[in-house]
Amino acid sequence: MTKESVLVCGGGIAGLAATLGLAKAGFNVALIAPGTTPASAPTDTYSPRVYAISAASQAFLARLGVWNMMDARRLTPVEAMEVYGDGGGSLNLQAWQAAQTALAWIVESSEIERALHQAVQVFGVAWHQEKFQRLESNTVFTDTGRALKADLLVGADGAQSPVRTAAGIHHDSRPYGDMGLVLHLDAELPHQNIAMQWFTGDSILALLPLPDTADGHQVSMVWSMPEAMAKALMALPEDERNKNLEVRLAAISNGRLGRLTARSPMFGFPLFLDQSGMVAPGVALVSDAAHRVHPLAGQGLNLGLADVAELIRVLGDKETYRGPGDLRVLHRYRRARAEPIMAMRVATDGLHRLFAVQAAPVAWARNVGMQCVDHLPFIKRFLIGGASGS
Repeated sequence: MTKESVLVCGGGIAGLAATLGLAKAGFNVALIAPGTTPASAPTDTYSPRVYAISAASQAFLARLGVWNMMDARRLTPVEAMEVYGDGGGSLNLQAWQAAQTALAWIVESSEIERALHQAVQVFGVAWHQEKFQRLESNTVFTDTGRALKADLLVGADGAQSPVRTAAGIHHDSRPYGDMGLVLHLDAELPHQNIAMQWFTGDSILALLPLPDTADGHQVSMVWSMPEAMAKALMALPEDERNKNLEVRLAAISNGRLGRLTARSPMFGFPLFLDQSGMVAPGVALVSDAAHRVHPLAGQGLNLGLADVAELIRVLGDKETYRGPGDLRVLHRYRRARAEPIMAMRVATDGLHRLFAVQAAPVAWARNVGMQCVDHLPFIKRFLIGGASGS
């Protein structure tokens, strides 16, 4: 590799986006990650993990040239959002209230990965199908014994980031004691491209619109709840669990989408609030390797893609006499991301804490607050702008 080389570690969405974006910006970049070529999913079969892609993330993916490579039939615009409190409060956000066509787009992780994977290959980026082993000075050693030199190592290798550990970057992690449960549901009534969310006091339920299938209407469930409650539900035999789920979803949603029945396996994952120092000499972290927030706002991937976009911008604007791993350059990246990450951290963690308090005065105040906001168009425009990243 040349003096201006960059090595990206991580073959997920953030790693692939960083690799492609840096290559398009003119950097000599290579990717290190084991991986296989993602295949197009069969009709009516959808990946269990979906993301709410904000307008800012959509624009970034479009600049990378991958947005139009995704199958438009598998993309669902979110034209409105309904949020329900635990005491009668509600908030309704419509894209048109901020002169937008969509608040977000619901997209499968596998579809984004497929498009990025294809674009990286078409662009001719070197891809080392190996695992990161250790870091010595500016040399990366893989599990096969290969030594790779780079001026900058980008850690896009997930929440347990070996790159972060090897670089000695400070990292704080706080478990919520909750789990997120995900699966897809058949819905009796059409979702009308509306995302819905219920704060119940001890859990947060979101139903995200997906394309219709041959069986009818479809939504994706993301339900965060105390770990003990989630494990008890997952431990039930599948038939019993699905019946239990149907009854509980009907009670929480008040039949908003009619009968809801499971159409896919259920998966669970623990929830954490993470933050890190993000940079070290010759190393920069992006996405989950750098931070994690509560998924109640669905902004985790959007934060990660914003990291990637900002890192590419900062490296592109650096002085010619500074290398991409220069700590002064990387500090610019960290400073630029500090405020957006902290704002999202405070908002999501604050909402989680607010709705976890069961004291009657607090419950009354938060639901009245939702009702007040629902009647203030200028605040709703602000909320829509924040959700879309604009």
